Amino acid sequence: MINNIELERASLLTYLECPECGTIHNAGVVNTVCTNCTSTLFAQYNLSTGVSKDILTGRPATMWRYKEFLPVIDEKFIVTLGEGFTPIIPVNNLKKFTGDNEVFWKDESGNPTGSFKARGISAAVSKAKELGIQIIATPTAGNAGGALAAYAAAAGVKAIVYMPKQTPKVFKDECHLYGAELVEIDGSISDCGKLVNEYAAINNWFQVSTLKEPYRLEGKKTMGYEIAEQFNWQLPDVIFYPTGGGTGLIGIWKAFDELEQLGWIGGKRPRMVAVQSESCDGIVKAFHAGQTVSEFTDGGFTIANGLRVPKPYADKIILKVLHQSNGSAITISDDEMSAAVKEIARNEGLLFAPEGAALWQAYKKLKASQWIQSGEKVLLLNTGSGYKYLENIM
Repeated sequence: MINNIELERASLLTYLECPECGTIHNAGVVNTVCTNCTSTLFAQYNLSTGVSKDILTGRPATMWRYKEFLPVIDEKFIVTLGEGFTPIIPVNNLKKFTGDNEVFWKDESGNPTGSFKARGISAAVSKAKELGIQIIATPTAGNAGGALAAYAAAAGVKAIVYMPKQTPKVFKDECHLYGAELVEIDGSISDCGKLVNEYAAINNWFQVSTLKEPYRLEGKKTMGYEIAEQFNWQLPDVIFYPTGGGTGLIGIWKAFDELEQLGWIGGKRPRMVAVQSESCDGIVKAFHAGQTVSEFTDGGFTIANGLRVPKPYADKIILKVLHQSNGSAITISDDEMSAAVKEIARNEGLLFAPEGAALWQAYKKLKASQWIQSGEKVLLLNTGSGYKYLENIM
């Protein structure tokens, strides 16, 4: 049994493990991907110590309430702007579509810099600071770049952001205001990623590209911890998630595994649904074809910047989660997203990002096809604020 003094002092982080080949990596040094097979690395924790849910009593309503299961060993290195513990909001005025299903939103738009990216970047920047890293770089479709700029400013480290030129101006302004170095690229986030890889190696930058380092995933997984806690440790039947790079979907699934090991939840799991844009729907096509990897798919601009990810780095893991959960994957067009943004705003008073609004259309389609079953509890994850997308939506 771990005592309260130890719980106040440290994370329960033990090592990093490759989910693909099982290679163990030292969590006390700087890591990116598996040195054996280049897979994403997962942080592992000592979860067999009898830690009780009671440790949460009286803690601040941020993602760091779960600090034992986050990777920062010494709390003085935590860089937080109050991210996490976002609300669960029931669908109240669109019940003609929900019928006998209880449907809820988890609204990530209230996070610092207006999106769920704050979670992963808080964890990654905090761990980078603990490891002595001074320059952090990332490719971004928009929100991750703004989040990195903000948290790097708070941490006193330098941020370098590579962003597609087609990204709305507000995301660029955000990076400049926080003092990041912004590089605009004529292409997609994949093109940005290639350049970050190249220049990071030359200049010795640490890059926090999606799932190419271990710790953004850890911040994102706190959505899963919160979902369990906010639903009184009884998980929903179905969870819809907008899937670009897929970190959130993978992180939520990892959280549920950890919570079961802790004994805080049982073995029941939600069916996970990946929602993609028509512009980049390689995961959807691979899932329905029964494939274990996706093809590079880039149809160009979409109003949902975060969904323009032609080939997710962790596509194997995303597809594995969908199959393990008996879930599904569905494609939504820009016109459908735009209509959903307006329908939700005018009926529920919520201005969601197109990525989040896409889930509403996906829910309606799967409800109509009876894939969503009578009486099931459904959760939709809105990942960001619609205010940052007005240039695209209008």
